[in-house]
Amino acid sequence: MATQTESATGTGELDGNWRAGVIGGVAGALVMGALVLAMNAPTLAVAIPSLYTLAPPPSPGLGMVVHVSHGAVLGVVFAALVDMSGVRTPTKRVGLGIAWGVATWIGLAALVMPLWLSAVGSPASPPFPNFAPPSLLWHAVYGAVLGAVYVATEDAV
Repeated sequence: MATQTESATGTGELDGNWRAGVIGGVAGALVMGALVLAMNAPTLAVAIPSLYTLAPPPSPGLGMVVHVSHGAVLGVVFAALVDMSGVRTPTKRVGLGIAWGVATWIGLAALVMPLWLSAVGSPASPPFPNFAPPSLLWHAVYGAVLGAVYVATEDAV
């Protein structure tokens, strides 16, 4: 006789809506990208595409494509975090989005990105660690938009 373990939903799958995570991640990355362009265009035009040796020359378009792709993937991770956290209220989910944005700032922007840019020889390699306050703002806005769009779309997609 075989036994099977089931989750609370009975399907063995996570409840987090990955589609809403992608949509929220893309929306958050677009808003964040607009802020980055307005406040420090070289970050989007050189540093971000340099992660994949796509710059120089500066290319805000390529930078935005890379950035939005990252935002989509991180939105899927956020959907899994929503599921694992058990957070159910919309306000708390937006708060979780902001916390996720801050976590990505610490882990990815401040720690991984400077090391990665240095490893690929980018001319835009910042110092390590790079806890830049404008970047914290950008990532918090990403998280807020991600959380809000996730809440707005999770039942529709």
